[in-house]
Amino acid sequence: MRSVDELIAGGVSGRRVLLRADLNVPLDKKTGAITDDGRIRASLPTITALRDAGARVLIAAHLGRPKGEPDPRFSLAPVAARLGELLGTAVPLAADVAGPDASAKAAALADGDVLLLENVRFEAAETSKDDAVRGELADRLAGLAELYVDDAFGAVHRKHASVFDVAQRLPHAAGRLVARELEVLTRLTESPERPYVVVLGGSKVSDKLGVIEALLPKVDRLLIGGGMTYTFLAARGLEVGTSLLEADQVETCRRLLAEAGDRIVLPVDVVVTPEFSADVPTRVLPATEIPADEMSLDIGPESVALFTEALSGAHTVFWNGPMGVFELAPFQGGTRGVAQAVGAVEGLSVVGGGDSAASVRQLGLDEGAYGHISTGGGASLEYLEGRALPGLTVLAD
Repeated sequence: MRSVDELIAGGVSGRRVLLRADLNVPLDKKTGAITDDGRIRASLPTITALRDAGARVLIAAHLGRPKGEPDPRFSLAPVAARLGELLGTAVPLAADVAGPDASAKAAALADGDVLLLENVRFEAAETSKDDAVRGELADRLAGLAELYVDDAFGAVHRKHASVFDVAQRLPHAAGRLVARELEVLTRLTESPERPYVVVLGGSKVSDKLGVIEALLPKVDRLLIGGGMTYTFLAARGLEVGTSLLEADQVETCRRLLAEAGDRIVLPVDVVVTPEFSADVPTRVLPATEIPADEMSLDIGPESVALFTEALSGAHTVFWNGPMGVFELAPFQGGTRGVAQAVGAVEGLSVVGGGDSAASVRQLGLDEGAYGHISTGGGASLEYLEGRALPGLTVLAD
């Protein structure tokens, strides 16, 4: 797999480079303002390297889940504005993805200029299952540039036109962010320094089952939190009240607990409440005493202490998924405590993207405390499961 630095060494000055970046940032539903620019900042090293080498950079990216047609709610306009602020230069936004306006603006680029194409998912062809349909969009995107760089690790598990098909049409390379993600994830899968502890949270066992199955033979401890907790507790025959429960996964969790023995660690206390709200009373109870008419929305302080102890001696840690509903103030304690314990690890600490990365920033924690904060989310999990990711396969071609 060729790196962007090798591409630059071969000469990119005056050449148009199509860069697929992951700029899928969260927006405030009322104001449309960016609430977390982490993914934009993560894209800067590759963009800056190309600019400094004299490339004319066209950036393709998606935002949200539009229905294959233009939708003002998902325009990349706020992203273009923020990217321009971070780069210290104007970043114009094309009015289309790979149409007349994109072509005209691409032709007008000077060395070191940056152009952001409109949301690639405004074209239904981007996510089409039909190779020929995707190919038509890929032809138009490839026609805008001479070289292609993929730095959107968060999208490499998708067989989309701007991720997979364009790379078949242009000389291609992996961006610095993709290279760093691969370096870190390879260490987690092939040569983790032990003890190796994984912390998994989030809402559903079914979403994490593949990575649990893949990692369980490799880890020294697997700490379970978040909404997944309650399906595992139910597998132990415990009452979970109105907490999130995947009844169809109880037997699977029972099997995993039997196979893993004490390597799977579950919370010993939880924060319970009558309803899903930030404005109702809460109680901390043993995990064995969840009332039938209440729900748990976070792990408790004893669980944080238990997880912190398990993490304290680790040399390699991977954390993916919050421990509770951290968006609501009464249920932030578990995620904050575990995040601080992961950040204190003397070794490689990896935050596995998605809500985990968002929680670090939302809770005001020091990003520099972690060895790597992934932008991957689902892509990171699929890589750890051992799946072939289309966007990486095509770059290695």
